[in-house]
Amino acid sequence: MSAASRWGTPVSLIRLEGSDTRRFLHGQSSQAIELAQPGACLATCLISPTARMRGLALVGVDDSGADLIVIAGDGEAVRISLDRVLFPADNVRLGAVEPATLWQWQGDVEVDGADLLQPGVDLGSGPDASVLLQRSGSKLPSWLEALPQWSSEQVEANRLRHGLPAAPGELNDDTNPFELGLAAWVSLDKGCYVGQETLAKLATYDGVKQQLRCWQSSKAVEPGTSLSNAEGERAGVVTSAQGHQGLALIRRSCLDAATLQAGTVTLTLSKPLGFIDPPVGAGGQG
Repeated sequence: MSAASRWGTPVSLIRLEGSDTRRFLHGQSSQAIELAQPGACLATCLISPTARMRGLALVGVDDSGADLIVIAGDGEAVRISLDRVLFPADNVRLGAVEPATLWQWQGDVEVDGADLLQPGVDLGSGPDASVLLQRSGSKLPSWLEALPQWSSEQVEANRLRHGLPAAPGELNDDTNPFELGLAAWVSLDKGCYVGQETLAKLATYDGVKQQLRCWQSSKAVEPGTSLSNAEGERAGVVTSAQGHQGLALIRRSCLDAATLQAGTVTLTLSKPLGFIDPPVGAGGQG
């Protein structure tokens, strides 16, 4: 898949208007949004008060508000949760959920970058790659439309290689951002926000109990399959699968293992291309 090509993923677009938009999103997600300048695009995690995963999003900031682009998770559920914590005094108007497509590309492509986003994280095409948001009813630019498009199987295989979390396998009540390699999506210096206390403790005391890994095997393995180490001890669980490859959450004690067992099937493990190691603060270095 080295030739010039493109692929798109469906996303949910929620428009927020008003002078309090950045402050509001700052308090409801993991990234430092309040002081972001117009034109910025920030990658953020949508989490519960106990830092459990609800979704992944990009925030595109402009002069009058922001676009919240939910790239993984339930967009309608995200909107409902935001609406519940929106006070009448907040100068924020929360729009409806609209379908959109986030496009990426690779290879030798002559790009017209007028409307591109720069999220600064790896969404499947590299950590410094640009992406393009196609709103409902709009056309692709000619330079992008001319590229051959990946199949859904290729898109999923790329997601697995890069370790991009998806619901329900990786985004659920059992995972937090650091376990999923999303340290770059979290600000530990921005002050109070939903889930901040839990994430700060995880970072300070090196409290991450499991991490996401890619796996490959000679036979297909289903999501939900338990994994064990050479001693027969519980080692993790398969979270996503596409034929003979996928993603798994591996317990901390087994992260150095090159292989694990899914019953009689041997899985070879590797770190996803986009995985960022969890932070370790002073409390975890003793």
